[in-house]
Amino acid sequence: MTETDRLFTCEFCRVKSYLLPGDYFRYVLPMKVPEGEEIIYYPYWRFKGILFSCARHGIREKLINISYQALESRHFPLSLKFRDQVLKMQFVSPKNEGRFLHPKHSFGEAREKLKQRFESQIKERVYYQTNISEAFNLIYSPYYVKDKLYDAVLNEPAKYQPAEFDVNLSEGTPSEWRLKFLPTLCPNCAWDLEGDRDSVVLICRNCSTAWQPDQDRLTRLKFGLIPPDKKTSDITYLPFWRIGAQISGIDLDSFADLVKIANLPGAIKPEWHEIPFHFWALGFRFRPKMFSFASKITFSQPLQSLEDEIPENVKLYPVTYPVGEAMGTLKIILANFISTKSIRYRKLSKIKIEPKSHLLVYVPFVDIHLELIQPSFNLSILKSQLYYDKEG
Repeated sequence: MTETDRLFTCEFCRVKSYLLPGDYFRYVLPMKVPEGEEIIYYPYWRFKGILFSCARHGIREKLINISYQALESRHFPLSLKFRDQVLKMQFVSPKNEGRFLHPKHSFGEAREKLKQRFESQIKERVYYQTNISEAFNLIYSPYYVKDKLYDAVLNEPAKYQPAEFDVNLSEGTPSEWRLKFLPTLCPNCAWDLEGDRDSVVLICRNCSTAWQPDQDRLTRLKFGLIPPDKKTSDITYLPFWRIGAQISGIDLDSFADLVKIANLPGAIKPEWHEIPFHFWALGFRFRPKMFSFASKITFSQPLQSLEDEIPENVKLYPVTYPVGEAMGTLKIILANFISTKSIRYRKLSKIKIEPKSHLLVYVPFVDIHLELIQPSFNLSILKSQLYYDKEG
């Protein structure tokens, strides 16, 4: 299983279950430990995602995959280096014997430190910056103390040998964390729910419902499908989050306001003032360079009536990007519309966007060889871009 996997299929009975971490997933690195040694598990926050920076000359994107101490100490490495990327990690469970040291720095604090670190590397003024996470979790690196401190991954003496530890190793406790398994049966009709291994929304084709795993249960999710222009079997529906928000610091309540902000030529039609503005965020994981795709469909502001029945045998691309993370992308979507020379762009940090509502919308794309095309909104996407996270 990979870190983004959420659906687990039992190889014996073929029953599917959804993995629920409670708050965040916890992993432990593999180890080589002599028999009888007590293991000390040292914690690291690990963040994987995209860093967006709105600087003077435009939006910069950077893929990041980094770790940081969750418990400050001079005697343990500041990060995991590449261990979390090259070693096969396992979920923490009560079966892991030893003492787990507890994080003293919250993930939010670690995230802010990382933000400051990357912001300092940009050699121009940054007006706004945000992290779009693909995964964040807690990873434990194992150690043991004999005549000295040993790195249990390598079963070798650790690089830094303290005369006296600056953390209390006796404060660690056995792990009580465990994964929860949620059966993927429709709460409405008891039909098997459908989803990919990294889906964050599950679909019931029997009663045309969508379900979002939440804590220890499935919550029904409102959704709709835009009907295709032509009836054809070569249609793939891509998921988007249509988000309504209260925006302050800039006038953006209607489609007419959007046209003004984008500074498009031509007269604004009176009826455009009556069309409420919505953000359209991606409902699937994406490459950094694909992010403008969300801005393009937001600019189109689709107004078609939505269907609430899932057609038989229709291809629904899995929802792999949660709405909570999608809401963190709204200001970057907005920044794509604003000229870098505009005073609005320089005041991005003062613009406030408060999401108020959201709806999952499936948009039909015509499958044409190597591309998916949406003719009504003049959108196209290469399949190789869309499926990159499934192929590694």
